[in-house]
Amino acid sequence: MVGASKSEAGGGPIRYGMVGGGQGAFIGAVHRIAARMDNDFVLVAGALSANPERAKASAAELGLDPARSYASYAEMAKAEAKRPDGIEAVAIVTPNNVHVPAAKAFLEAGIHVICDKPLATTLAEAKKLAAIVEKTGKVFVLTHNYTAYPMIRQAREMVAKGQLGDIRIVQSEYPQDWLTEDLAATGQKQAAWRSDPKQAGAGGALGDIGTHAYNLARFVSGLELDSLSADLDAFVPGRQLDDNVNVMLRFKPVGKTHPAKGMIWASQVAPGHENGLKLRIYGSKGGLEWVQADPNYLWYTPFGQPKQLLTRNGAGALPVAGRVSRVPSGHPEGYLEGFANIYQEAARAIRAARKKGGKPGKEVVFPTIQDGVEGMAFIEACVKSSKKNGAWTKL
Repeated sequence: MVGASKSEAGGGPIRYGMVGGGQGAFIGAVHRIAARMDNDFVLVAGALSANPERAKASAAELGLDPARSYASYAEMAKAEAKRPDGIEAVAIVTPNNVHVPAAKAFLEAGIHVICDKPLATTLAEAKKLAAIVEKTGKVFVLTHNYTAYPMIRQAREMVAKGQLGDIRIVQSEYPQDWLTEDLAATGQKQAAWRSDPKQAGAGGALGDIGTHAYNLARFVSGLELDSLSADLDAFVPGRQLDDNVNVMLRFKPVGKTHPAKGMIWASQVAPGHENGLKLRIYGSKGGLEWVQADPNYLWYTPFGQPKQLLTRNGAGALPVAGRVSRVPSGHPEGYLEGFANIYQEAARAIRAARKKGGKPGKEVVFPTIQDGVEGMAFIEACVKSSKKNGAWTKL
Protein backbone atom coordinates (compact mmCIF):
# COMPACT_ATOMS: atom_id res chain seq x y z
CA MET A 1 0.00 0.00 0.00
CA VAL A 2 1.34 3.44 -0.88
CA GLY A 3 0.55 6.99 0.16
CA ALA A 4 -2.50 8.94 -0.95
CA SER A 5 -2.68 9.92 -4.60
CA LYS A 6 -2.71 13.47 -5.91
CA SER A 7 -6.35 13.11 -6.87
CA GLU A 8 -7.17 12.18 -3.29
CA ALA A 9 -5.32 15.20 -1.95
CA GLY A 10 -6.99 17.48 -4.51
CA GLY A 11 -5.85 20.75 -6.05
CA GLY A 12 -2.61 21.90 -7.67
CA PRO A 13 0.81 22.56 -6.15
CA ILE A 14 0.91 24.99 -3.25
CA ARG A 15 3.07 28.06 -3.80
CA TYR A 16 5.42 28.49 -0.87
CA GLY A 17 8.32 30.61 0.25
CA MET A 18 11.17 29.94 2.64
CA VAL A 19 12.72 31.99 5.43
CA GLY A 20 16.29 30.89 6.13
CA GLY A 21 17.76 27.78 4.58
CA GLY A 22 20.30 29.48 2.33
CA GLN A 23 23.95 28.64 1.69
CA GLY A 24 25.58 26.78 4.59
CA ALA A 25 22.27 25.70 6.13
CA PHE A 26 21.34 22.05 6.71
CA ILE A 27 17.66 21.84 7.46
CA GLY A 28 16.53 24.15 4.65
CA ALA A 29 17.59 21.64 2.00
CA VAL A 30 15.75 18.90 3.89
CA HIS A 31 12.56 20.96 3.86
CA ARG A 32 12.90 21.66 0.15
CA ILE A 33 13.36 17.98 -0.68
CA ALA A 34 10.40 17.05 1.51
CA ALA A 35 8.19 19.73 -0.02
CA ARG A 36 8.76 18.57 -3.58
CA MET A 37 8.80 14.80 -3.01
CA ASP A 38 5.06 14.43 -3.68
CA ASN A 39 4.74 17.47 -5.99
CA ASP A 40 2.52 19.15 -3.41
CA PHE A 41 4.56 22.37 -3.20
CA VAL A 42 6.53 24.65 -5.49
CA LEU A 43 9.11 27.10 -4.11
CA VAL A 44 8.60 30.56 -5.60
CA ALA A 45 10.02 33.03 -3.08
CA GLY A 46 12.52 33.32 -0.29
CA ALA A 47 14.26 35.40 2.33
CA LEU A 48 17.00 32.80 2.50
CA SER A 49 19.51 34.56 4.73
CA ALA A 50 19.87 37.52 7.05
CA ASN A 51 22.88 38.41 4.90
CA PRO A 52 21.45 40.11 1.76
CA GLU A 53 24.27 38.96 -0.52
CA ARG A 54 24.03 35.37 0.69
CA ALA A 55 20.25 35.52 0.31
CA LYS A 56 20.62 36.72 -3.29
CA ALA A 57 23.23 34.07 -4.14
CA SER A 58 21.15 31.33 -2.53
CA ALA A 59 18.06 32.35 -4.48
CA ALA A 60 20.04 32.25 -7.72
CA GLU A 61 21.26 28.72 -6.93
CA LEU A 62 17.66 27.62 -6.41
CA GLY A 63 16.44 29.29 -9.60
CA LEU A 64 14.15 31.79 -7.88
CA ASP A 65 12.98 34.90 -9.67
CA PRO A 66 15.33 37.67 -8.43
CA ALA A 67 12.29 39.86 -7.86
CA ARG A 68 11.06 37.35 -5.30
CA SER A 69 14.31 37.06 -3.38
CA TYR A 70 13.85 39.27 -0.35
CA ALA A 71 16.26 40.89 2.11
CA SER A 72 14.01 40.16 5.09
CA TYR A 73 11.03 38.06 6.08
CA ALA A 74 9.04 41.22 6.86
CA GLU A 75 9.54 42.51 3.31
CA MET A 76 8.65 39.09 1.91
CA ALA A 77 5.44 38.75 3.91
CA LYS A 78 4.25 42.22 2.90
CA ALA A 79 5.13 41.87 -0.78
CA GLU A 80 3.86 38.33 -1.28
CA ALA A 81 0.53 39.10 0.39
CA LYS A 82 -0.10 41.75 -2.29
CA ARG A 83 0.68 39.54 -5.28
CA PRO A 84 -2.15 37.72 -7.08
CA ASP A 85 0.26 34.79 -7.42
CA GLY A 86 1.73 35.23 -3.93
CA ILE A 87 2.76 32.41 -1.67
CA GLU A 88 0.10 30.43 0.16
CA ALA A 89 2.49 29.04 2.76
CA VAL A 90 5.92 29.73 4.19
CA ALA A 91 8.54 27.37 5.60
CA ILE A 92 10.53 28.89 8.47
CA VAL A 93 13.90 27.15 8.84
CA THR A 94 15.91 29.65 10.87
CA PRO A 95 17.54 29.63 14.30
CA ASN A 96 14.90 29.48 17.03
CA ASN A 97 14.83 33.18 17.89
CA VAL A 98 13.42 34.03 14.43
CA HIS A 99 10.56 31.50 14.50
CA VAL A 100 7.98 33.60 16.34
CA PRO A 101 8.50 37.02 14.72
CA ALA A 102 8.62 35.49 11.25
CA ALA A 103 5.57 33.30 11.84
CA LYS A 104 3.67 36.29 13.20
CA ALA A 105 4.45 38.36 10.12
CA PHE A 106 3.18 35.70 7.71
CA LEU A 107 0.14 34.67 9.73
CA GLU A 108 -1.01 38.28 9.93
CA ALA A 109 -0.46 38.56 6.17
CA GLY A 110 -2.87 35.66 5.65
CA ILE A 111 -0.24 33.03 4.87
CA HIS A 112 -0.08 29.49 6.29
CA VAL A 113 3.05 28.54 8.25
CA ILE A 114 5.26 25.45 8.38
CA CYS A 115 7.85 25.99 11.11
CA ASP A 116 10.87 24.12 12.37
CA LYS A 117 11.06 23.14 16.04
CA PRO A 118 11.30 24.15 18.83
CA LEU A 119 8.56 26.69 18.37
CA ALA A 120 10.15 29.61 20.22
CA THR A 121 12.78 30.67 22.72
CA THR A 122 10.35 31.15 25.61
CA LEU A 123 7.00 29.74 26.66
CA ALA A 124 5.52 33.24 26.89
CA GLU A 125 6.20 34.07 23.23
CA ALA A 126 4.97 30.61 22.19
CA LYS A 127 1.63 31.30 23.87
CA LYS A 128 1.38 34.69 22.15
CA LEU A 129 1.95 33.04 18.79
CA ALA A 130 -0.69 30.42 19.57
CA ALA A 131 -3.19 33.24 20.11
CA ILE A 132 -2.33 34.66 16.68
CA VAL A 133 -2.81 31.26 15.05
CA GLU A 134 -6.19 30.99 16.72
CA LYS A 135 -7.18 34.50 15.63
CA THR A 136 -6.11 34.14 12.00
CA GLY A 137 -7.37 30.58 11.55
CA LYS A 138 -4.37 29.75 9.38
CA VAL A 139 -2.80 26.32 9.18
CA PHE A 140 0.26 26.04 11.41
CA VAL A 141 2.48 22.97 11.14
CA LEU A 142 5.44 22.24 13.41
CA THR A 143 7.95 19.88 11.82
CA HIS A 144 8.39 17.21 14.47
CA ASN A 145 9.14 14.91 11.56
CA TYR A 146 9.54 11.67 13.52
CA THR A 147 5.80 11.62 14.19
CA ALA A 148 5.27 10.88 10.49
CA TYR A 149 7.27 7.66 10.21
CA PRO A 150 4.96 4.78 9.21
CA MET A 151 5.89 2.52 12.14
CA ILE A 152 5.46 5.37 14.61
CA ARG A 153 1.93 5.82 13.27
CA GLN A 154 1.52 2.05 13.68
CA ALA A 155 2.74 2.17 17.29
CA ARG A 156 0.41 5.06 18.11
CA GLU A 157 -2.57 3.17 16.71
CA MET A 158 -1.68 0.01 18.64
CA VAL A 159 -1.48 1.95 21.90
CA ALA A 160 -4.76 3.75 21.19
CA LYS A 161 -6.51 0.44 20.46
CA GLY A 162 -5.37 -0.96 23.80
CA GLN A 163 -3.03 -3.64 22.48
CA LEU A 164 -0.50 -2.76 25.19
CA GLY A 165 -3.13 -2.49 27.90
CA ASP A 166 -2.70 0.24 30.51
CA ILE A 167 0.51 2.12 29.77
CA ARG A 168 3.00 1.93 32.63
CA ILE A 169 6.43 2.96 31.33
CA VAL A 170 7.56 5.31 28.54
CA GLN A 171 11.26 5.63 27.72
CA SER A 172 12.59 7.89 24.99
CA GLU A 173 16.23 8.63 24.25
CA TYR A 174 18.05 10.71 21.68
CA PRO A 175 21.85 10.60 21.92
CA GLN A 176 24.26 12.20 19.44
CA ASP A 177 28.01 12.82 19.58
CA TRP A 178 28.66 15.74 17.23
CA LEU A 179 29.17 18.31 20.01
CA THR A 180 31.55 16.20 22.09
CA GLU A 181 34.17 18.90 21.46
CA ASP A 182 33.74 22.67 21.27
CA LEU A 183 32.75 22.74 17.61
CA ALA A 184 31.27 26.23 17.97
CA ALA A 185 34.76 27.61 18.66
CA THR A 186 35.78 26.59 15.13
CA GLY A 187 33.08 28.82 13.65
CA GLN A 188 30.87 25.93 12.55
CA LYS A 189 27.51 27.63 11.91
CA GLN A 190 25.17 24.88 13.10
CA ALA A 191 27.04 24.43 16.37
CA ALA A 192 27.46 28.17 16.97
CA TRP A 193 23.80 29.17 16.98
CA ARG A 194 22.70 26.07 18.89
CA SER A 195 25.15 27.00 21.66
CA ASP A 196 23.99 30.62 21.85
CA PRO A 197 21.12 31.34 24.30
CA LYS A 198 20.19 34.45 22.32
CA GLN A 199 19.46 32.34 19.24
CA ALA A 200 18.56 28.93 20.65
CA GLY A 201 16.72 29.90 23.82
CA ALA A 202 17.13 28.25 27.22
CA GLY A 203 17.73 24.73 25.93
CA GLY A 204 20.76 23.35 24.10
CA ALA A 205 20.47 19.62 23.51
CA LEU A 206 17.20 19.94 25.43
CA GLY A 207 15.64 22.21 22.81
CA ASP A 208 17.34 20.71 19.78
CA ILE A 209 16.71 17.00 20.31
CA GLY A 210 15.17 16.64 23.77
CA THR A 211 11.96 18.15 22.45
CA HIS A 212 11.91 15.49 19.71
CA ALA A 213 12.23 12.72 22.29
CA TYR A 214 9.49 14.23 24.44
CA ASN A 215 7.15 14.94 21.54
CA LEU A 216 7.53 11.40 20.23
CA ALA A 217 6.82 9.91 23.66
CA ARG A 218 3.65 11.98 23.98
CA PHE A 219 2.56 11.36 20.38
CA VAL A 220 2.72 7.57 20.62
CA SER A 221 1.63 7.06 24.22
CA GLY A 222 -1.20 9.60 24.14
CA LEU A 223 -0.35 10.44 27.75
CA GLU A 224 -0.30 13.92 29.24
CA LEU A 225 2.66 14.94 31.39
CA ASP A 226 2.01 16.00 34.97
CA SER A 227 5.48 16.78 36.34
CA LEU A 228 9.16 16.13 35.79
CA SER A 229 12.55 16.05 37.46
CA ALA A 230 15.44 17.18 35.26
CA ASP A 231 19.22 17.24 35.45
CA LEU A 232 20.89 19.34 32.74
CA ASP A 233 24.65 19.43 32.13
CA ALA A 234 27.09 21.34 29.95
CA PHE A 235 30.11 19.02 29.92
CA VAL A 236 32.16 20.98 27.39
CA PRO A 237 33.99 23.82 29.20
CA GLY A 238 32.62 27.26 28.36
CA ARG A 239 29.45 25.96 26.70
CA GLN A 240 26.53 28.19 27.69
CA LEU A 241 23.72 25.70 27.10
CA ASP A 242 23.21 22.08 28.10
CA ASP A 243 24.68 19.25 26.06
CA ASN A 244 23.29 16.36 28.14
CA VAL A 245 19.83 15.94 29.65
CA ASN A 246 18.32 13.36 32.01
CA VAL A 247 14.62 13.72 32.82
CA MET A 248 12.23 11.60 34.89
CA LEU A 249 8.55 11.92 33.99
CA ARG A 250 5.28 11.49 35.85
CA PHE A 251 2.23 11.34 33.60
CA LYS A 252 -1.33 12.19 34.54
CA PRO A 253 -3.48 9.18 35.44
CA VAL A 254 -5.90 7.74 32.89
CA GLY A 255 -9.09 6.70 34.62
CA LYS A 256 -8.33 4.71 37.77
CA THR A 257 -5.07 3.23 36.53
CA HIS A 258 -1.74 3.85 38.23
CA PRO A 259 -0.09 6.90 36.61
CA ALA A 260 2.55 5.97 34.05
CA LYS A 261 6.17 6.93 34.61
CA GLY A 262 8.88 7.70 32.08
CA MET A 263 12.42 8.77 31.35
CA ILE A 264 14.09 10.87 28.69
CA TRP A 265 17.79 11.03 27.90
CA ALA A 266 19.06 13.46 25.29
CA SER A 267 22.75 14.05 24.68
CA GLN A 268 25.03 15.60 22.09
CA VAL A 269 28.21 14.42 23.83
CA ALA A 270 27.73 10.64 23.61
CA PRO A 271 30.52 9.21 21.40
CA GLY A 272 29.36 6.40 19.18
CA HIS A 273 25.87 7.79 18.65
CA GLU A 274 25.30 9.56 15.35
CA ASN A 275 21.54 9.94 15.75
CA GLY A 276 20.29 7.40 18.26
CA LEU A 277 16.60 8.20 18.68
CA LYS A 278 14.78 5.29 20.33
CA LEU A 279 11.32 4.84 21.87
CA ARG A 280 10.12 2.08 24.20
CA ILE A 281 6.62 1.79 25.68
CA TYR A 282 5.44 -0.88 28.11
CA GLY A 283 1.93 -1.65 29.29
CA SER A 284 0.03 -4.28 31.26
CA LYS A 285 -0.41 -6.43 28.13
CA GLY A 286 2.81 -5.90 26.19
CA GLY A 287 5.57 -3.64 24.95
CA LEU A 288 6.83 -1.82 21.84
CA GLU A 289 10.30 -0.72 20.75
CA TRP A 290 11.25 1.47 17.78
CA VAL A 291 14.68 2.65 16.68
CA GLN A 292 15.04 5.55 14.23
CA ALA A 293 18.20 4.09 12.68
CA ASP A 294 16.11 1.12 11.50
CA PRO A 295 12.73 2.82 11.14
CA ASN A 296 10.88 0.30 8.99
CA TYR A 297 10.64 -2.16 11.87
CA LEU A 298 8.68 -2.18 15.12
CA TRP A 299 9.25 -4.78 17.83
CA TYR A 300 6.04 -5.87 19.56
CA THR A 301 6.00 -8.23 22.53
CA PRO A 302 2.61 -9.39 23.84
CA PHE A 303 3.20 -10.41 27.46
CA GLY A 304 3.96 -14.11 27.76
CA GLN A 305 4.35 -14.55 23.99
CA PRO A 306 7.32 -14.52 21.59
CA LYS A 307 8.65 -11.16 20.43
CA GLN A 308 7.21 -10.15 17.06
CA LEU A 309 8.88 -8.07 14.33
CA LEU A 310 6.34 -5.88 12.54
CA THR A 311 7.44 -4.38 9.23
CA ARG A 312 6.26 -1.39 7.27
CA ASN A 313 3.65 -2.68 4.78
CA GLY A 314 4.36 -6.26 5.83
CA ALA A 315 2.20 -8.76 7.70
CA GLY A 316 0.53 -7.07 10.65
CA ALA A 317 0.95 -3.56 9.28
CA LEU A 318 -2.02 -1.28 9.94
CA PRO A 319 -3.62 1.07 7.37
CA VAL A 320 -2.31 4.12 9.26
CA ALA A 321 1.23 2.98 8.47
CA GLY A 322 0.50 2.22 4.82
CA ARG A 323 -1.17 5.61 4.40
CA VAL A 324 2.18 7.41 4.90
CA SER A 325 4.31 4.93 2.98
CA ARG A 326 5.37 5.19 -0.65
CA VAL A 327 7.07 1.94 -1.62
CA PRO A 328 6.45 -1.80 -1.06
CA SER A 329 7.73 -3.62 2.01
CA GLY A 330 11.43 -4.46 1.94
CA HIS A 331 12.35 -1.14 0.30
CA PRO A 332 13.63 1.21 3.03
CA GLU A 333 12.01 4.53 3.81
CA GLY A 334 13.50 6.93 6.32
CA TYR A 335 14.29 10.49 7.32
CA LEU A 336 13.49 12.32 4.09
CA GLU A 337 10.27 10.39 3.53
CA GLY A 338 9.18 11.03 7.11
CA PHE A 339 9.77 14.73 6.61
CA ALA A 340 7.88 14.57 3.31
CA ASN A 341 4.93 13.00 5.12
CA ILE A 342 4.69 16.11 7.30
CA TYR A 343 4.59 18.24 4.16
CA GLN A 344 2.02 15.96 2.57
CA GLU A 345 -0.23 16.27 5.62
CA ALA A 346 0.33 20.04 5.58
CA ALA A 347 -0.72 20.13 1.93
CA ARG A 348 -3.96 18.32 2.73
CA ALA A 349 -4.73 20.82 5.48
CA ILE A 350 -3.90 23.81 3.29
CA ARG A 351 -6.00 22.50 0.39
CA ALA A 352 -8.90 21.99 2.78
CA ALA A 353 -8.43 25.56 4.00
CA ARG A 354 -8.68 26.80 0.39
CA LYS A 355 -12.35 25.80 0.57
CA LYS A 356 -13.42 28.73 2.74
CA GLY A 357 -11.49 27.62 5.79
CA GLY A 358 -12.40 23.96 5.63
CA LYS A 359 -10.74 21.31 7.78
CA PRO A 360 -8.98 18.15 6.59
CA GLY A 361 -10.24 14.70 7.53
CA LYS A 362 -9.45 13.17 10.91
CA GLU A 363 -6.91 10.89 9.27
CA VAL A 364 -4.70 13.91 8.58
CA VAL A 365 -2.27 14.16 11.50
CA PHE A 366 0.57 16.63 12.03
CA PRO A 367 2.16 18.52 14.95
CA THR A 368 0.34 21.78 15.60
CA ILE A 369 0.94 25.05 17.41
CA GLN A 370 -0.22 23.36 20.62
CA ASP A 371 2.55 20.77 20.30
CA GLY A 372 4.94 23.69 20.02
CA VAL A 373 3.58 25.36 23.14
CA GLU A 374 3.80 22.08 25.03
CA GLY A 375 7.40 21.62 23.89
CA MET A 376 8.29 25.04 25.27
CA ALA A 377 6.53 24.22 28.55
CA PHE A 378 8.67 21.07 28.71
CA ILE A 379 11.88 23.04 28.15
CA GLU A 380 10.93 25.66 30.73
CA ALA A 381 10.03 23.05 33.34
CA CYS A 382 13.27 21.13 32.73
CA VAL A 383 15.40 24.26 33.16
CA LYS A 384 13.50 25.26 36.30
CA SER A 385 13.80 21.78 37.79
CA SER A 386 17.51 21.48 37.08
CA LYS A 387 18.22 24.84 38.69
CA LYS A 388 16.53 23.48 41.82
CA ASN A 389 18.68 20.34 41.87
CA GLY A 390 16.14 18.18 40.08
CA ALA A 391 13.09 19.24 42.11
CA TRP A 392 9.82 17.80 40.79
CA THR A 393 8.21 20.52 38.71
CA LYS A 394 4.71 20.78 37.30
CA LEU A 395 4.20 21.81 33.69
